[in-house]
Amino acid sequence: MSGFDFPMISPIMIELGPLAIRWYSMAYLVGILVGWYLINRNVEKYQFGLTRQQVEDLIFYLTLGIIVGGRLGYALFYGGKAMWFEPWRILEIWKGGMSFHGGALGVIVAMYLYARKINCAFLRLTDLVVLYAPIGIFLGRLANFANDELWGRVTDVPWAVRFPSGGYLPRHPSQLYEAFFEGLVMFVALNWLWRYPLVRRSQGVVSALFIVLYGVFRICLEQFREPDRQLGFFFGGVTMGQMLSVPLIVVGAWVICRSLKQGQKL
Repeated sequence: MSGFDFPMISPIMIELGPLAIRWYSMAYLVGILVGWYLINRNVEKYQFGLTRQQVEDLIFYLTLGIIVGGRLGYALFYGGKAMWFEPWRILEIWKGGMSFHGGALGVIVAMYLYARKINCAFLRLTDLVVLYAPIGIFLGRLANFANDELWGRVTDVPWAVRFPSGGYLPRHPSQLYEAFFEGLVMFVALNWLWRYPLVRRSQGVVSALFIVLYGVFRICLEQFREPDRQLGFFFGGVTMGQMLSVPLIVVGAWVICRSLKQGQKL
C-alpha cells in the first residue's frame, strides 16, 4: 500500500500528575492568547480607540462565543440522533466535538452583544478578530491530525497516511490540507489586505472575505475529507460541511460589495 504510517502521537501533549493537557485544548489556548496579543498591537498601531481592558473583555466574549457556539453547532449539525435523545451530552465537552460554523455563529452573537455594550461598530470588532482567527484554525487542524481524527478519504496519492482509526487504509491527510488553506493561506491573505487604508476604512470587508474564503476552501477540501460517519453524504455526494459553507459565501459577497461602496464614500 502507498503512503506513510501515522506517527504514533499521544492525544495528550503534557501530563502533570492528574492534569492532562491535550493537543486540542492547547490549540485553543495558544490561538486565543496569540490573537489577544496581536489584536492589542493592531489596536495601538492603527489607533482603534479601544483600551487594553476593552480588548481583554473582547477576548472573554470571543472565547465564550467559540466554546458555546462551537459545541451547540456540533450538537445541531453533526451530533446525530444521540444528541436529541440525550441532550445532556451537549455538556460533555471533554469528549470532543466542535463545529466551525457553530463557533462562527457564536462569535457573531458575542461580538454583537459586546459591540453594543461598549458602543462600538460591530463590523469594526469582527474585522479585528478575523485577522487572527486563522491562527486558531491552523492549530486546531494540526490537533485534529495529532488526535488521529477527521482524516480524509481513501486514496493512492504518494503522501497518503494510514491512520489507525481509519482502518490503516491510505487516506488523504485532509487535516493538513485544511491547516494550510484555512489557516496559513487565509492568515497571509487577510493580513496582506489589511495594510491598505481602503480595506481598513471599509468596515466588514475583511470579515466578509474571511467567511467567503473559508466557505470556498471548505467546499473544495471536503472533496478529500471523509464525511462524518453518523451523517454520510447527502444528495449528489454533498456533505454537511459543504451545505453549511454556501451561505457563508453568499452573505460574505454581499457584505464585501456593500462595505466597499460605503468605504469609498468616506
